[in-house]
Amino acid sequence: MTASSENKQLLHLVFGGELSNLEEVQFRDLDALDIVGIFPDYASALAAWKGKAQATVDNAHMRYFIVHMHRLLNPNDK
Repeated sequence: MTASSENKQLLHLVFGGELSNLEEVQFRDLDALDIVGIFPDYASALAAWKGKAQATVDNAHMRYFIVHMHRLLNPNDK
């Protein structure tokens, strides 16, 4: 493995919001989305996601997601 591939950023976005219904990913209010942040690796994104998901466990309509931004920015990378 080269030094550049070891230091490669694999950006992840964590965000969430209240869904309109439990059958699909349709947010009730786009202005109220909770943008948790952008993280440099999956492990730190997962930790942030778990914290937010556990904090909102009492609201069945609240959902948090991890978006693999690095896959969107460089779709040909594996």
